[in-house]
Amino acid sequence: MRVQFVEKVNGPERLVCDAEVLFDEDPLAGMKLVGFSLWRSTDGDVYVTFPSRAFGAGTERKYFDYLRSAEGLSAEVKRVKDWILGEYRASRAA
Repeated sequence: MRVQFVEKVNGPERLVCDAEVLFDEDPLAGMKLVGFSLWRSTDGDVYVTFPSRAFGAGTERKYFDYLRSAEGLSAEVKRVKDWILGEYRASRAA
């Protein structure tokens, strides 16, 4: 499994890039999971968002992430986000 970064031309101001997770082994070999984004906060930190769907009524919006921990553990989500950020930093250092 690896991550590929896709630069966006004329994207939103704080969007750093999009990311895709590519699968190299069966049963998902040759497939990719899209919809990850790397954003720059107003403080300059880069963070990752998962593919999600917005829901709610009026001005109140919540997001349902499509990629979630099977056990509901936030540490597992953080581990994946940290992996994507690490791969991004390594790709920029190369």
